[in-house]
Amino acid sequence: MAVTYLKRAEPRPVEESADLRDSVAIMLARIEAEGEEAALAYARQFDRWEGEIVLSAEARAAAAARVPQDLKDAIGVAHGNIRRFAEAQKATLQEFEVELMPGHWAGQKQIPVSSAGCYVPGGRYAHVASALMTVTTARVAGVGHVTAASPPRPGHGIPDAIVYAMDLAGADMILNLGGVQAIAAMANGLFGARPADILVGPGNSFVAEAKRQLFGRVGIDMVAGPTDSLIIADESADAELVAWDLVGQAEHGADSPVWLVTDSRALAEQVMARVPQLIETLPQVNADAARVSWAERAEVVLCASREEMARVADEYGPEHLHVQARDLDWWLGRLSSYGSLFLGEHTTVAFGDKASGPNHVLPTSGAARYTGGLSVHKFTKTVTWQRTEAQAMPVLARATATISRLEGMVGHARSAEVRLERMHGDTPALRRAADG
Repeated sequence: MAVTYLKRAEPRPVEESADLRDSVAIMLARIEAEGEEAALAYARQFDRWEGEIVLSAEARAAAAARVPQDLKDAIGVAHGNIRRFAEAQKATLQEFEVELMPGHWAGQKQIPVSSAGCYVPGGRYAHVASALMTVTTARVAGVGHVTAASPPRPGHGIPDAIVYAMDLAGADMILNLGGVQAIAAMANGLFGARPADILVGPGNSFVAEAKRQLFGRVGIDMVAGPTDSLIIADESADAELVAWDLVGQAEHGADSPVWLVTDSRALAEQVMARVPQLIETLPQVNADAARVSWAERAEVVLCASREEMARVADEYGPEHLHVQARDLDWWLGRLSSYGSLFLGEHTTVAFGDKASGPNHVLPTSGAARYTGGLSVHKFTKTVTWQRTEAQAMPVLARATATISRLEGMVGHARSAEVRLERMHGDTPALRRAADG
């Protein structure tokens, strides 16, 4: 049977994307032209920040001293898992060389970028985990210099826990800057930072647009939209757990969609009844975000079989995909379109968001259909090399010259043929005859 939508999202409003692009382009151009003076002006305007931009070693130590020990312990658990997972990823990056034919060698090297700019969002929440996810992974990859930036809170600066996490993860420099001005400062190497080869980390629409416009001049991890999450649940799932997992992700913001895909109408109806009740137990600011997300962005999809559920999930390509169903190995083998996969009722997306190890900077808005999330691979250039010796040169030269002349690229052909001529003592007259 065709899938049945028990709940559908409202059409997304048309965004003023042209205005956003123009505003960001103007800001980037001004900072490019005026440098630190423009970045400081934007910090005063948007962050309401008049203090120091670069955190001193003393300021970093003072922030760490204000972080309660139990929070330090929790951050330590998260940092340890993130670091160990990144180290395991790095171990999969292999260098090699291979003799493709007698006398012709080729190989692959793994070279980390020289510098990275890591953005840690501010706003309603203090995103401690984002500091760990970005800076730690860059450090494990072997990046030479890491600058971290986050929006300062008026009169205080970056929250202490974020500063502590940035410092623990190994940031060389920490900037009290948010938004476009932070992205531009890291890209341009302002305030003593090393110009970033790559910019990473989530942020609001202005941050995402700034990264998009700078892409090409610098690398970026991805252009991310609002976070999203999909749960696959069969009749064996616990409706209360499913409902809480949807609520937990809905509190990210009013634009953050959550989806439930199930083959059990009874489970779907229980969850749909329970979610609004759970939202009302949250603090007001969280409840306000989750309420709109559930009302306007959430969908509940009823399917006839697990294969149909898997097909629907693959079509959505969610950032987070959580399976609460029987036969987890089948789902692990079958599903193919997600940023990160969470298996079983004892797992939750919140673990991945904060502390479990795999990176939480993930593709959104269906981009998981063609790309993965932040990893040591994003900070590493996979480059190739080759070396041809005399015994292999004639075969490669003849093949290259033949293909090049067919394509009409005589210069390419001659750069190959001249090597044959030198090897065999051919004359200039013969070369002229070969060129017609």
